[in-house]
Amino acid sequence: MTAEVGTKLRSDARDNRERILAVARTAFAADGLDVPIREIARRAELGVATVYRHFQTKEALLTEAFAERMASCSVIVQEGLAADDPWEGFSLVVSRLMEVHALDRGFARAFTSQLPHAVDLAAERDRTLRLLLELVRRAKETGPLRSDFVLEDISMALMANEGIRAESPALRVAASRRFAALMLLSFRTDPVRSPLPPAVRLPLSRG
Repeated sequence: MTAEVGTKLRSDARDNRERILAVARTAFAADGLDVPIREIARRAELGVATVYRHFQTKEALLTEAFAERMASCSVIVQEGLAADDPWEGFSLVVSRLMEVHALDRGFARAFTSQLPHAVDLAAERDRTLRLLLELVRRAKETGPLRSDFVLEDISMALMANEGIRAESPALRVAASRRFAALMLLSFRTDPVRSPLPPAVRLPLSRG
């Protein structure tokens, strides 16, 4: 094999890997975690064997596809911890996490569940949750956050947030902001009467 051919093969492999990741992120964001590898391969216009050559398991693909999202959540919580007012920091974190999750159904499900064998993703998720626990502790100590609040309350809010259905990503984010504001009111010891973000018209499911 000549150097030129070897370089071309490595370049093709990198391109295929990036294409698989791009397609997987889009598919998981729109349709959740249940999208099969065969469908990822079809949308990427590659063979199933090519996908498995780069990612031996679906968990490995999920881990890499969501690594950047998970890291961004960690950054969001760190920004909340850096706020001078713990309640303001807590509010920022809840609102922004809900926005991130509203735009990516697959990541929302991954964040609130344990993915088998996705060690790297679980480690970053657990680190983010530890930082969030510290922020919760500070917000309780300064008074605004209810003393009976537990971290699972955020998990429930995120799970409910994942269920928002709207006609566009922009409307999902807008609905998520209003839902976050409502959740924050319920988390406070002394709910402050302030205007909510604008309401969003959402489609009603038909039984």
